[in-house]
Amino acid sequence: MQGTVDDFSYGLVTPLVAYLMACLGGALGLRCTTRSLLVTRSWRPGWLALGSAAIGSGIWTMHFVAMMGFTVEEAPIHYDKPMTYASLGVAILMVGIGIFIVGYRGAKGTALFTGGTITGLGIASMHYLGMAGMQLDGEFRYNTATVAASVVIAMAAATAALWAACQIKGFLWSVGASLVMGLAVSGMHYTGMAALSVHLHGTGAPATGESPATLLAPMLLGPLAFLFLAGVVVIFDPLMVMGRVAVPAVEDKPGVPADQVVHHPGRPRRPLRVRGVGTPQNR
Repeated sequence: MQGTVDDFSYGLVTPLVAYLMACLGGALGLRCTTRSLLVTRSWRPGWLALGSAAIGSGIWTMHFVAMMGFTVEEAPIHYDKPMTYASLGVAILMVGIGIFIVGYRGAKGTALFTGGTITGLGIASMHYLGMAGMQLDGEFRYNTATVAASVVIAMAAATAALWAACQIKGFLWSVGASLVMGLAVSGMHYTGMAALSVHLHGTGAPATGESPATLLAPMLLGPLAFLFLAGVVVIFDPLMVMGRVAVPAVEDKPGVPADQVVHHPGRPRRPLRVRGVGTPQNR
């Protein structure tokens, strides 16, 4: 028997909230990736890891907020807890691999293509692994062409986001890029959902696992708190959170020790006066 699927049982509430979660995670991830390019190598892994966790948590939260509006009229839905947690781990891990590739190799050529592909596959893997964790008295079937389209959208969105993270330096430009990224991730999600059809067994056997409200509400609290707190950090962007800014290379000149030259961001450079060297002052 064909099941009646509804992706918008709460109207536009779940799609809009899900989109905002994807944008928030994307904005934080992009800013962290940008910061990783401006600090010393010892600080870079920390910023890249934070960006990976932000983007992974953002797309995972987006997916399950959207899934709270998903219902099958003829059958209750339950979730397998280990599979649902695994989808979050896969998202953070694969997004992290892509971000680290671009963070160390640069957002161009083979590095950008490889990083974007792995990150996009991570987004798609999270989506379909999360769907595999859903339990009901029936089975999910997917249209192959539509699934392929959703994966392509994920890869294109990830590649564009990684490129933007390394090219866009201003905060407002990063916000704009995150809005586009959130739209692409949401588009990938609903494209994947459009590929879905539910075929019920009609045996009346109860589904196993946790109910959506019982499982998803507590699980979403952690990523939501992380994203909102990290979002506050990114908006205010205090210098104490930015870490040590990398000292630019200093030209080797006689009489000017390199360790005496310190460049402060935002201040114009001034020539270093060395006692006993220079033009005599007029008296």
